[in-house]
Amino acid sequence: MQQPNTTPSAGRVLVVDDDPTVAEVVAGYLVRAGHAVDRAADGPSALASAAGQWPDLVVLDLMLPGMDGLEVCARLRERGPVPVIMLTARGDEDDRVLGLEVGADDYVTKPFSPRELVLRVESVLRRSRPATEAPSAPGTLTGAGLTVDVAARRATKDATELALTLREFDLLAFLLRHPGRAFAREELMREVWGWEFGDLSTVTVHVRRLRGKVEDDPARPRLIRTVWGVGYRFEPDAGAGPEEDRHA
Repeated sequence: MQQPNTTPSAGRVLVVDDDPTVAEVVAGYLVRAGHAVDRAADGPSALASAAGQWPDLVVLDLMLPGMDGLEVCARLRERGPVPVIMLTARGDEDDRVLGLEVGADDYVTKPFSPRELVLRVESVLRRSRPATEAPSAPGTLTGAGLTVDVAARRATKDATELALTLREFDLLAFLLRHPGRAFAREELMREVWGWEFGDLSTVTVHVRRLRGKVEDDPARPRLIRTVWGVGYRFEPDAGAGPEEDRHA
């Protein structure tokens, strides 16, 4: 029996895994943490469940029969924004990067700690809620033709709305708050993702995806600059000249 939501970050979570034991354990931990949980064992069932009751977050296995997790994630993204945490039994970094490339906000490699997964879910849900800004914090951020409405979680470039994932939005908002300052990948992971440690390729992939949406020429970025040996910097003066960035 599902318990009522009792935590600020509680929400409806769709768990998609063809292994009934894994799905049952994950669902059980999430329910005990106060979340409402729907379950699906394959891609079509997951899409049907989402269509009937749109989830606040999806925990999605990469290796599903027939329609794999990458395709499910892509189809969900076509229907609307929803945070996705991908589960994978593979250790190959290419597979993790693929998940991030199609829009997953996080991934957890099997075998995993169910408690850790619940913490990841709650972290993503907290960041997906409209922010309650402190009085001194600007509700709208601007720079280099970009405008970010933090409360509405809406971003535009030259008045055209950008289709950003949860983490892409958070990353852009953070960079706009700190123009001209260089941040290491470790700092961005801590400040944007809220993690003290993790796979830094997560940051690299999200920077690359974000550049693809905000830069005029993502191969020669002018807004989100690579600071060699350090990390990245948002350049509010986009006229300072192009930069080649093929390795980060």
